[in-house]
Amino acid sequence: MIPLLILGLLKQNPGSYGYELLALMEERQYKYIVNFTKGSFYYNLQQLEEKQYIQKVDQLDNTREKRNYIITELGDKEFEKLMVKYGSKTDYINLSFYAAMLFADEYKKEELTKLIKIQIEQTQKKIFLLEQTLQHNETIPTYFKKMLENSRSHHLVNVQWFEGLLKDISNEKR
Repeated sequence: MIPLLILGLLKQNPGSYGYELLALMEERQYKYIVNFTKGSFYYNLQQLEEKQYIQKVDQLDNTREKRNYIITELGDKEFEKLMVKYGSKTDYINLSFYAAMLFADEYKKEELTKLIKIQIEQTQKKIFLLEQTLQHNETIPTYFKKMLENSRSHHLVNVQWFEGLLKDISNEKR
């Protein structure tokens, strides 16, 4: 999915250089869409260039050479293919926590409570980051903003669910 993100960003920001694209991915919280590292980003950038989906355009900027990229005609075609591939895909939500919950009755209630509190804390951090991005980033494309809002809504519902689980556990202990 990283190639789709890179190609899409280059369509939005032609002539960007690698670090600029990576910074946009981090600033826009694309990690909620796909797990990426600096290394995987640059690997995919290199692969896109080797496949001639993007082209390097060297430019001099303040006596420092920057490697700016543009999307090629072949890259436009690949972007279209990836849009269909990922835009028509429906994935099941596969959370590790759900797998652990299958065996909640076999686990110590005190330890389960700790796990749920960890989930609440992690989810609240995600909500905070999403809200920060939504409040302080005017450059977010409309549909990505709507996706972030949807993601925030899901996380808010999850916090309520986790809190309900904690309540159920405390009622069982009585």
